Amino acid sequence: MLSVSSIPALNDNYIWLIKNDDNHCVVVDPGDATPVFAFLENHGLILDAILITHHHDDHVGGVPELTSHYPNTSVYGPATARFPQVTHPLKDKSTFTLFGSEFVVREVPGHTLDHIVYYSEDMLFCGDTLFSGGCGRLFEGSPAQMHKSLSLLSSLPDDTLVFCAHEYTQSNLKFAQAVEPSNTALKDYSLSVDVLRSNNKITLPSTIGKEKNINPFLRVDQASIKSAVQHRATDSSETETFAALRRWKDEF
Repeated sequence: MLSVSSIPALNDNYIWLIKNDDNHCVVVDPGDATPVFAFLENHGLILDAILITHHHDDHVGGVPELTSHYPNTSVYGPATARFPQVTHPLKDKSTFTLFGSEFVVREVPGHTLDHIVYYSEDMLFCGDTLFSGGCGRLFEGSPAQMHKSLSLLSSLPDDTLVFCAHEYTQSNLKFAQAVEPSNTALKDYSLSVDVLRSNNKITLPSTIGKEKNINPFLRVDQASIKSAVQHRATDSSETETFAALRRWKDEF
């Protein structure tokens, strides 16, 4: 069984560290090398590989320093020209094995056009595509692409752990409650998240099942969401509902 630890970085990023039962590990989206070095030293760990979901600097900024210090480190990431540091370029449905566990890659355009996610042992490392209570901004992709990407992730088993890359949960839930104020599961979750954050504790990982109950961006098929955005949407399709919801969130 793999275990996962969070390494807080920058303003609100989480770098995820994956390890087995020895002292070797992998990190996901190291935007800053400094906290990674500190964690590795404090826990006596050796870095074997880096997994990259997309090209934004708060996800790759620490890669050059880490690979310089650990020259044998493998770097997995999207198979595009934006990633010269990648040693193992990946496309949709690519698979690879780390620590005896198979990782499956899926392409999820939306936040960026070449964003990918990693799935292994009921754990999803989804970068900036899916957040607890929200989703990433559409910097490059279209609403249709992001809706399709989120639909793909929501089709994973409900007990899938969701390891996203930012501590955005509390602010996302404020928007979610504005969209769906009568959602009791959302109200209960918001209260528990408020307690965690008041004690400076992490709100992640979430689960796919939880997100399907509380995340408006995974609920665009629901009448309550369609009704909430009807004055912002041009039609009642799921794609347009998602687009209207995303525009609303951008302005919230």
